[in-house]
Amino acid sequence: MRKYELAYIADPELDSEGLEALEEKVKGWIKGAGGEAVNVDNWGKRRLAYPIKKRNDGFYMFVEIEMPPNAGTVIEQDLRLNEQILRYMITTL
Repeated sequence: MRKYELAYIADPELDSEGLEALEEKVKGWIKGAGGEAVNVDNWGKRRLAYPIKKRNDGFYMFVEIEMPPNAGTVIEQDLRLNEQILRYMITTL
């Protein structure tokens, strides 16, 4: 198991329940790919450097993950298809 960090920007129009549901959904995708979410860091709503999908703000979320090396592609497919996630990036720690 390797350590990774998933950073994603969520839609600013989500309310607190919607943001928590999205966080649980992302954790489910990680668990389904054979990984484990170690730590979740919510930076809150921030202004974006440039508009993404006509949005100027977004919720910044960072998740520390322990998962097998091939699980990243499975998680990326789910992240790409979700309309509530504006951008994402998976990096190694």
